[in-house]
Amino acid sequence: MSIVDAHFHIWRMADLPWLTGPMQPRIFGPYEAIRRDYPMTEYLDDIAGQGVAAAVYVQANWPPERAEDEVAWVSSIAEETGWPQAIVGFADVTVPDVRPALERLLRFPLLRGIRQQFHWHDNPQYRFAARPDLCLDPAVQRNIARIGEAGLVFELQVFSHQMTGAAALAEACPNTTFVLQHAGMLEDLSPAAIDRWREGMALLAARPNVVAKLSGLSTFLHCVDQGHIGFVVAETVALFGPDRCLWGSNFPIEKLWTDYAALLAAHRTAVSSIGTAAADAIFARTAQRIYRL
Repeated sequence: MSIVDAHFHIWRMADLPWLTGPMQPRIFGPYEAIRRDYPMTEYLDDIAGQGVAAAVYVQANWPPERAEDEVAWVSSIAEETGWPQAIVGFADVTVPDVRPALERLLRFPLLRGIRQQFHWHDNPQYRFAARPDLCLDPAVQRNIARIGEAGLVFELQVFSHQMTGAAALAEACPNTTFVLQHAGMLEDLSPAAIDRWREGMALLAARPNVVAKLSGLSTFLHCVDQGHIGFVVAETVALFGPDRCLWGSNFPIEKLWTDYAALLAAHRTAVSSIGTAAADAIFARTAQRIYRL
């Protein structure tokens, strides 16, 4: 089976303020091991022998004013190496009109989507967005509709308590495809929190323009836990169906606690009971469709 890695990063440390300077607490724990360049050559070494046929680069939080530089650099790497096959860049959707930024980015043929992280949490270490309710902002909704009009997807990153607003955003932008990052970022494993996450995921699954990305499932555990991965995958696939689920490695973040082969094997095990056709959708066909690979 061919694999599409629908979520990975490469970077030069000098371009990423969040990797430089004093060590700061991060959502994924201690990160000394990735405070360095992670080039395409190393990613290709990591995936060697795993059957990965294509990969989607997702923006790595360069300074916002350098969003075009990021896509230009990744595009140059693709010209040199043939990888990645698709790029998700950054554009600020909180501005009055995102279209000028999109026009600049769309000159790069591999651009397939935009990510701006909306996840907000009471825990400052888990907080990325300026406020929790960006999904309900009229300017944000207009701009994300424009992203769909431009033929791009929007990578949606929220916590469970934001999913009601996220579902409203998806409903307000029916012609935009939303890719829910990290299967809704289940950060709290208490029964009440799991119920809240499941209810929010059901709201999003009810919007046909939302697909779920099975990535980053170790973010809050800082290890590959087969039981946890199996639980999140089973719940998500039951709600969205395999044709609306896709897999991503989130490398090199997950390289902090595992290697690529072990991570992929854990996800293969998680889908092993649902049949070959369903597994092929999750590991390849959905991503091929969503990112036009």
